[in-house]
Amino acid sequence: MTLFEITQAERAGWQRRAARELAAILDAHPDLPVIAWTVASAGSILVGHVSGPASADQLRRTFDLWREMLLHTPAEEVRFSDGTVVVKATSQRNRVRVTVSATLPSTRDEELAP
Repeated sequence: MTLFEITQAERAGWQRRAARELAAILDAHPDLPVIAWTVASAGSILVGHVSGPASADQLRRTFDLWREMLLHTPAEEVRFSDGTVVVKATSQRNRVRVTVSATLPSTRDEELAP
């Protein structure tokens, strides 16, 4: 038995709040590089992901720009055995949880190149 059922209207309200926050973020930071954004289907959650055909260094710089300008929180890193690194940072903004992440490809080939 559920004590409190979450309604469709509440879910839609969460999405509208996250979408408004995304619009405010994009308006406030027009000079930052474009990244992909997702508005979650449950909760006021907004996720930005740095991706694209770029080097690990370029992706890291883009991630760091967004993190510094938007979140003001330290990055968490997970390193995988193949050399891939996933970085993310999360913060609250106007009752919306905002996360920015990036998947940085291995630089091992670059390190091994003559």
